[in-house]
Amino acid sequence: MRRIIIGSLIALVTVVLLGTAVIAGGGDSSVTRARLERSLPITFANLYVEQARILGRNDLTPASLHARAMCDKHGPDVPDVGPGGDWVCLMGWTDPQMPLPPEGYGKFELNVHSNDCYTVSGPSKLTGFLTITDPQGREVTNPVFEFDGCFDPHGDNSATGVAFPSLLSVTSTTLTPDDQGQVGLQVSCGAGSGGCSGTVTAEAGGRTLGSVPYSLREQSTGTLTLPTPAPDSADEVSFQVTSTTGIGPTAPVTLAVQRH
Repeated sequence: MRRIIIGSLIALVTVVLLGTAVIAGGGDSSVTRARLERSLPITFANLYVEQARILGRNDLTPASLHARAMCDKHGPDVPDVGPGGDWVCLMGWTDPQMPLPPEGYGKFELNVHSNDCYTVSGPSKLTGFLTITDPQGREVTNPVFEFDGCFDPHGDNSATGVAFPSLLSVTSTTLTPDDQGQVGLQVSCGAGSGGCSGTVTAEAGGRTLGSVPYSLREQSTGTLTLPTPAPDSADEVSFQVTSTTGIGPTAPVTLAVQRH
């Protein structure tokens, strides 16, 4: 009898551990990248048109927006499957009166639930804040500030083929030279396809300080150190980004030099 009980307990623990592993890794979850990429644009397009109607516009339809999404769960090292609050979707659409930024998309954060539904937080600089003002001056809830949606757990799970380039952003706000007078530029590569690579060329005091290559995976950060120290007389340094993979700032980024 003791052997039977011990054997049953071992089997039970094994099942629990295996079940936990499947849940943690997504396993056979119905929550997948492809299903989110098909569902999110439809949900968003309908609500975006509703927002336009509230604002007195009748020039948009869900079909005319041509909304499309590329989704990722917690970076390139995690399978794009399973519920969680770590889903990010890049989404592009077409609104003649509200053009998107140069990268052509906005970043949406999703909390995806195990019941095949999700809650979305949109980029307020593109979709607006919690309330909007209608033509009569009334404060109205913005339908695309935060919204919910659901997808068919048995829906099409084939790849959508939607891809957006990763965006390189300069995250430094000022520059502090080290003991050798060199400065480091902090950059980040956002979600997207293919990561970020290219070169950054710096100029200060009327002369070029040199170029430094960069290569970052999507959703990662790095510091680029210039090969030539900034002149002691330089109050600022300008950086020109030349992208070969992904996209970056098209205009030079100029930062002030903070000296000890």
